[in-house]
Amino acid sequence: MSADLHGQVAIITGASQGIGLACAKALSAAGVHVVAVARSASRLTGAAQSLPGPGRTAVLPADVGDPATGAAAVALALEEFGRLDLVLPNAGIYVGGDLTDTDPAIIGQLVTTNIGGVMSLVRAALPHLVAQGRGDVLVTSSVAGHQDVWWEPVYSASKHAVTSFVHSVRRQLTGTGVRMGAIAPGVVLNDLWGFGADPGAVQREVDEGRGITSEDVAEAVMFMLTRPRHVTIRDLVVLPSAQEI
Repeated sequence: MSADLHGQVAIITGASQGIGLACAKALSAAGVHVVAVARSASRLTGAAQSLPGPGRTAVLPADVGDPATGAAAVALALEEFGRLDLVLPNAGIYVGGDLTDTDPAIIGQLVTTNIGGVMSLVRAALPHLVAQGRGDVLVTSSVAGHQDVWWEPVYSASKHAVTSFVHSVRRQLTGTGVRMGAIAPGVVLNDLWGFGADPGAVQREVDEGRGITSEDVAEAVMFMLTRPRHVTIRDLVVLPSAQEI
């Protein structure tokens, strides 16, 4: 039996596009109130206007790389909706290629966003979730956090760190009523991979089993969040059928 999420409140980072926006739309349609966080104020406003409801939306234009953003998102959820139930640290950036060709400044930005952004939001949210004895933290990771992907060593390392963080904090939360897990997609055909502007290219990749959509990932996220409270899905790896790794 699926749990009803109607009336709950979610924070989603990276909510202006891709997986974050797809999750925001799915949760909004289920009656969840959404605090949407992203760096671009204009893009975030447009994304918020696209959410179907009946869940309401509050927006926070901010960079998750700033340690204050997590606390600000939690404060906004409590101010606007009076509660917090679901935390989806989703924002991330991608860097591929040889390590020696990668700008150290870009490495620092990726680590700050992909790792620090997750940790600071979860740290800010957990006291509220634990105090109420209920809640869900669901982090967007990657299959690259389960396998060592040689052509993207910086990105893969960041997702391995996220996987370790999820596994270890989940154990700290045992018995609190707060669940923690991660969704780990393979190739997702969105802006991160340069597919956002060409729906035809997306469909061709889907038809060939070489990629999945942000909506496919959001559907898996909804499955994880709606399991009965005695069930925790710690990791869910979602791959295109023709993806080898």
